[in-house]
Amino acid sequence: MKQEDILRDLPARTGRAVAHYWNTRAGQRDKQKQTGKADQGLRSAVTGGAQMDGVIDLFTELIKGSGISERYVFRKKAVELPGFFRPTKEWDLLVVREDTLLVAIEVKSQVGPSFGNNFNNRTEEAMGSALDLWTAYRERAYLTSPQPFLGYFFMLEDCEASNRPVKVQEPHFKVFQEFVGASYLRRYELFCRKLVSRQPCNVVNNVVSFLHNQPGRIGHEEIHRDAYRRGA
Repeated sequence: MKQEDILRDLPARTGRAVAHYWNTRAGQRDKQKQTGKADQGLRSAVTGGAQMDGVIDLFTELIKGSGISERYVFRKKAVELPGFFRPTKEWDLLVVREDTLLVAIEVKSQVGPSFGNNFNNRTEEAMGSALDLWTAYRERAYLTSPQPFLGYFFMLEDCEASNRPVKVQEPHFKVFQEFVGASYLRRYELFCRKLVSRQPCNVVNNVVSFLHNQPGRIGHEEIHRDAYRRGA
């Protein structure tokens, strides 16, 4: 299928990817409960994996639609890239053609009820991965590859806890005004927007999308509505 056809059908395809996430997550938890091997708390939904496969499938289709053969697309296997501050990192999707790194994409998600510590972990991880990749790129870890496309996709549960205003601590200096009273949903949105706006600083080239949804109301809202098209 051509890329323009995929982009034309993007809202429906994105909705199916979101539905796949919730359905897979629920199925994994039910299966573990039936076998009596349920992980503690919500770990049952995390350790099972595969929840984000619908999103990765969508990226794969976009890449193939641009004319790149699927044999150059790597997911689940052979997804390691050398870093500068650490030996390697596993990415969720890579496109490597004839010793040339074209695309590296990471996909993440977070559901409630706790968002605080995970927010810091997610943002620090994304910033650190970008710094590591770009430093390795400048040190020619990827041989003569031109500047690759670096994508970060994040999906957040839209619930009461993620929409609740969060107090900030300012013992010495004032935080930027946009963070005052911002919910975790708003904080993630600001994080994604700032990564995009600071593209010249080589933090992250593109934020692919930012979605939030609710179980029972499987849907999505794209904060960066043109992000797929920019990436494509």
